[in-house]
Amino acid sequence: MYDLAIIGGGINGVGIARDAAGRGLKVLLVERDDLASHTSSASTKLVHGGLRYLEHYEFNLVRKALKEREVLLRAAPHIIWPMRFVLPVDEGMRPAWLLRLGLFLYDNLGGRDILPGTRSVNLLKDRRGDPLQKRLKKGFAYSDCWVEDARLVSLTARDAADHGAEIRTRAECVGLDRGADHWDLQIRQNGETTTEHARVLVNAAGPWVDPVTALYDRSNHAAKLRLVKGSHIVVKRKYQGDHSYIFQNKDGRIIFAIPYEGDHTLIGTTDEPWTYAEGDARISDGEIAYLCDAASEYFAKPVTRDDIQWTYSGVRPLFDDHSRSAATVTRDFVFDYDKDDGAPVLSIFGGKITTYRVLALQAIRTLSDALDVDGDDWTKEAHLPGGDFRPDGFDALVDEYAEQWDFIDRSVLHRLVRAYGTDTAIILADAKRIADLGQAFGAGLYEIEVQWLIEREFASTAEDVLWRRSKLGLHMSKPEQQAVELWFDQQDLK
Repeated sequence: MYDLAIIGGGINGVGIARDAAGRGLKVLLVERDDLASHTSSASTKLVHGGLRYLEHYEFNLVRKALKEREVLLRAAPHIIWPMRFVLPVDEGMRPAWLLRLGLFLYDNLGGRDILPGTRSVNLLKDRRGDPLQKRLKKGFAYSDCWVEDARLVSLTARDAADHGAEIRTRAECVGLDRGADHWDLQIRQNGETTTEHARVLVNAAGPWVDPVTALYDRSNHAAKLRLVKGSHIVVKRKYQGDHSYIFQNKDGRIIFAIPYEGDHTLIGTTDEPWTYAEGDARISDGEIAYLCDAASEYFAKPVTRDDIQWTYSGVRPLFDDHSRSAATVTRDFVFDYDKDDGAPVLSIFGGKITTYRVLALQAIRTLSDALDVDGDDWTKEAHLPGGDFRPDGFDALVDEYAEQWDFIDRSVLHRLVRAYGTDTAIILADAKRIADLGQAFGAGLYEIEVQWLIEREFASTAEDVLWRRSKLGLHMSKPEQQAVELWFDQQDLK
C-alpha cells in the first residue's frame, strides 16, 4: 500500500510527489497523458511575482511568489535565469507615478539578493526603445525570471523518482473507491486495468479536478473550478537583446513579449472562459487578432498573422471566487481537504508555477497528521537534478564542457547545459567522438539525448521530446521531425 497517491502530472502534482518522497513516504503519481502535457507546459514561462496582481490587492500572493523567485533560481539555474522587463509608460494608461509605486512594492515585498531592482529608462536614448513606437518616451526596467516550464515539471518528477516515488505516465485513473482508512484506485495503462491502494489521495488533476472528484463523489457536489484559457503566439524575432517587454492594453490587461528559443519572440497571454465541451485548448482567431493588435500598439513594426511560427494554449484551473472577469480571478492556490467521510483526500485548485514548491510544502503540512510526517521545509535548499552550480556559473560550465567535449559544436553544448546543467557531463560521459552520440536528427539533437529523456525523464514519444522536454520542434524541418517519430516507432517502450 502507498502512503500517498497523487492524480495529475502537472507542476503541482510532481511538486507534492517530490516533497513527500523526500520525507521517506511511499508515493505513487499517475498522469493520464505525458508530464506537463497540458497547463504546465502552456504558461508564459515566468517565475515572477505577478506585477498586475497588485492592482487586485493580492499582496499575499505577490509576496509569496516574489520570495520564491530566488529560491527556485538557486535550485535550478540551468532552466531558470534572471530577465529584465521593460514597461513603457503610455499616455492614457496607468500613470508613471502609479507604475513606479507598484514597482517599488514589487522590489521590496519579497526581498532580493540576486535580482537587480527597478530603474527608469529613457526609451528615446536607450537601445531597448529602438523597436518601439516613438511616442513611447519613458519606461521602467524591473527584474523577474524565465523558466523552461515543462522541464521544471520533468526535473521535479525525476527528483521525486530519485527519492523513491513511482511515476506512471499514460496511466489514467478510471475509478476511485473510498474506504474508511484507504483508497482503491483503478488505473488503466497499456490497455490493462490494475488496482492500487493508498492511505491518502491528492487530486492535483488541474482542469480535471472536478471530474476526478466525480469518480468517488457521485452526489451533486458544487464545482469549484473557474476554467480560463490562455493562449500565446510565437513569431519571428521582433527585436535584438535578451530583455522582455510588458505592454499595457486598453482593456486593462497586460501582455508580454519575450525572447524565445533564440530567433523567436513569445507574445501572450489571453484570458478566455473555457468549457470541457470545447475539447483540446486551441487558440481562436479572436485571440490571434487580440495578441497581434495589442503588440502592434507598441512595436514600431506591426505584428501580423504572417509572422506567427507556432501557437499554444492551456487551461488554467482557477478557484472560482466569483469574479466577474476571467482576468481578475485569483491566481492563488486553494485547498479542499476532506478527512471526515473516510480516507483523507486533498484537492488542489489554482496555483502558479512560481509557487509550486510552497504549495507542495503546504499540502504536506495539511496532510501531516494523516501521513505521520513533520512539516520541515527540506526542499528550500535542495537543488533539482543538474542544478548544483551557482546561478552566475552557467557560462563557466559551458566553457568547461566545451573544452572536455571539443568535438561537439559549442551551440549544442550550450543548449545541453541549458537543459541538463551538470547532468550534461553524465549524458556525455562515454562520448569520445561525434559518432558516440548516435543518430543525428537535426538541430543538434542526437540519439544519446533522446535515450536519456526516455530513461531518466519519462519521455515516450517524439512529441514529448520535441515539444515538452525541449522546443527543438521549432528548429527542425518536417523531415527531421519525422525522423524522430520514425525512431520512436522502431523502439519497444512498453
